Amino acid sequence: MTTPRSLLLSFASLGFFLLLSGTASAADQPSIEELLDGVDDSNRGASSEGRMTMSVKTDRWDRSMTMDLWSRGEEHSLIKIVAPAKEAGMATLRAEDNIWNYLPKVDRVMKVPAAMMSGNWMGSHFTNNDLVRSSRFADDFDAKITQRPEKEGEGTWVIECIPKENAPVVWGKVIITVSEKYRVGESITYWDEDGALVRTMTFSDVQMIDGKPVPMKMKMVPADEPNEYTEIVYEKLRFEVDLPDSVFTLQSIRQR
Repeated sequence: MTTPRSLLLSFASLGFFLLLSGTASAADQPSIEELLDGVDDSNRGASSEGRMTMSVKTDRWDRSMTMDLWSRGEEHSLIKIVAPAKEAGMATLRAEDNIWNYLPKVDRVMKVPAAMMSGNWMGSHFTNNDLVRSSRFADDFDAKITQRPEKEGEGTWVIECIPKENAPVVWGKVIITVSEKYRVGESITYWDEDGALVRTMTFSDVQMIDGKPVPMKMKMVPADEPNEYTEIVYEKLRFEVDLPDSVFTLQSIRQR
């Protein structure tokens, strides 16, 4: 585990996800691309702002931080810690493929080098690479549906995703489950090239935000430490907000 890194959901990362009936025709069912785009876009808009709490449990300690966040598109985000007091003011800025962290105690902005992109973000089970992921499942993976909902309002789609040959993906396989009721993600499992499970992301507490269903909780659990986790809970979230360019600058990262 490490301390401060970077964010959005892309922590933004970040995120998530119909059949009309068990006897519906193929024409009535969403395409695999629509399902995957729903997973990618469920907590993402052209722009967004919100507040979230991130809780991290490891075998050595527990910690919780409350953060304000702003995002625009798939390439810009800013996250600032507001609590606890000893960490308030710490911030992470993502602009395209670059990430910077701000440490207010020393008034220093540090760019995250390429060698640290696989490192943990703020001591969590997310990595810096998770924060800068701007690619999409439908673009980077060859996908097939391995399970379909049995009837309207119940069950899930299960989608197996294998990386395309030249895709910038570190996984050997990703398996996504998508709820029939909301068409948002229920879980994503990530597997290495040897077929071993690496980590599992789950989504819950679906709420209607600005007219669309959004999972307000997500939890990441590493396969090799099943008693550890990082959980993110959105306290508030709204989309399509007017965010000027100045929000996503190195000057803004220093402002409280």
